[in-house]
Amino acid sequence: MADLKKPVLVVAAVIRKKDDSEKRILLVRRGPDQSGAGHWEFPGGKVEISESPEQALHREIDEELGIHIAIGDFVGELDFAYPNKTIRLRVYEATTTDTQITLTEHDAFKWVKAEEIETEQLSAADQPFVAMLQGKR
Repeated sequence: MADLKKPVLVVAAVIRKKDDSEKRILLVRRGPDQSGAGHWEFPGGKVEISESPEQALHREIDEELGIHIAIGDFVGELDFAYPNKTIRLRVYEATTTDTQITLTEHDAFKWVKAEEIETEQLSAADQPFVAMLQGKR
């Protein structure tokens, strides 16, 4: 049985297009077969034992979206308790020059300005990071 108190390390990226003057952020919507289906989130995933958080972020973004990113500043880290596990979510800024996104786990994506992010539509773990991003315009 998993230790519910020991957090699982998860990484996420606040991805912006490198040359976007509006500094819009990429949000992806969890697919119907995923937990939290229908909620929007910052893309990312679980860090494997042999990976650094940055390596995991590159791998997850490539697997889930088919794009390459340049990882920038560290946004923050928070623990979040779900009923069946606790995650430690570590969020990074990132940029991409790729224009073609291929969704493999999500069913939609959108580019939004930080001030337009509707917190209630985000996954619960991502919600605390919105205030951090909206303060960093």
